[in-house]
Amino acid sequence: MTISDCCIKGFSWQGTPTGRIDKLAGNDVYISGDNAEVAILFISDLFGWKFPNVRLLADHFAREVGATVYVPDFFGGEVLDVDLIAAEKFDQLDLPGFLQRNGREQRESEIFDCARTLRQQHGYRKVGAVGYCYGGWASLRLGAKEHAAAPLVDCISVGHPSLVKKSDIAELNVPVQVLAPEIDPAFSPELKLYTFETLQQLNIPFDYQNFPGVVHACFIRGDENKPGERAAMERGKNAAVGWLRQFLN
Repeated sequence: MTISDCCIKGFSWQGTPTGRIDKLAGNDVYISGDNAEVAILFISDLFGWKFPNVRLLADHFAREVGATVYVPDFFGGEVLDVDLIAAEKFDQLDLPGFLQRNGREQRESEIFDCARTLRQQHGYRKVGAVGYCYGGWASLRLGAKEHAAAPLVDCISVGHPSLVKKSDIAELNVPVQVLAPEIDPAFSPELKLYTFETLQQLNIPFDYQNFPGVVHACFIRGDENKPGERAAMERGKNAAVGWLRQFLN
């Protein structure tokens, strides 16, 4: 599964993030909110933890869910060049190399450690995971059956997930929400169908939502001036908030 250029086209939302910077399991992390009972691990897309849209969305989750939201750096300090992205000079971006340096083999254990730290060291009663694009596969892995004896998270929400394997879906063991834009080469029609059919067999609560007429990345970087994009962003945010509130509060 590859991530195409459509994953990295975008703009910055208006507003100024209001959170703070700290450490989580040795990783730099953006933190929003101050709820001592409920935490959300937000795994970002390829723009990474510093991208303003990601932090603004984390602020929304903190306020509207009533949680402390953690957005760690899972790219080892590496950041894709926003100016090249804005100029659509995709041929100058080393996406294959970036993903090779930051694939699941390199980052999965790091992501698991952050979730364990929230539960075991910070003592949160409830922990959720949210992931977009790159963060989709990682959030799914946090909810796998292999963690059943000591669950890392209580629920997950993923939007336009990338790099997903069928086993990531088949091994789910916690309530899961999937937000799926209609036009999404990274989350193919075949994988969408497999996801929907498999979730019905797992005996876990799930919410699968289709977003017609919009493209991959619309929940983070969609063009608010393009018909349907702003509505999709708002609907996607509201859907995630409702799901997280249901299972974390």
